[in-house]
Amino acid sequence: MKTILAFGDSLTWGTDAAAERRHAFADRWPNVLAAALGADVQVVAEGLGGRTTIYDDPDSVADKNGARALPILLGSHNPLDLVIIMLGANDLKPALCGRAEGAAKGIEQLVRIVKDYPYNWGAPAPEVLVVAPPHFEKKFDGSGPVGDRLITESRKLAELYRNVARKAAIGFFDVAPFARASGVDGVHLDAANTRAVGAALAPVVRELLSLAQK
Repeated sequence: MKTILAFGDSLTWGTDAAAERRHAFADRWPNVLAAALGADVQVVAEGLGGRTTIYDDPDSVADKNGARALPILLGSHNPLDLVIIMLGANDLKPALCGRAEGAAKGIEQLVRIVKDYPYNWGAPAPEVLVVAPPHFEKKFDGSGPVGDRLITESRKLAELYRNVARKAAIGFFDVAPFARASGVDGVHLDAANTRAVGAALAPVVRELLSLAQK
């Protein structure tokens, strides 16, 4: 049995902005990925709305700082074969960071946490796959994305994350060509697009873990 930790924000949790609820279980991308990989792979979905890479959100009751949450999850789900990190959308809120370069620095720190964590019983560190999230879009009414986030900054993430992955010798994937944010709020995904994330990741993960085609 291979175990994958999907570490992310509301895009991983499965926010349905149009219906103001969570997407159905089968539509959330970690579950689509699990179904594509087969019964020998477990995908642990650890998404939290508002989660950032390394930035505090003083207006939230829950701790949204991914750098504090990640070590806990690495310990509770150990042993792991792969950690998928798809974060950065909330880093781009102007009140928290607002810049793609800041999100990339956060991703770099999260990768170090995965690599340096003292895993039990001498277990090796898992593989890491950094995923650049879909670009922000204008809302249906022509206004910008929710939270005063900038589309231009979201479009910078892929290249910056690719550079982080190259330096750390880990996996990278840009999901933007496969999934597009909804015009409801310009950030979140509808059911078809969150399914598309899981489907697009399946062959990448299969190759990383040397899994046979199901």
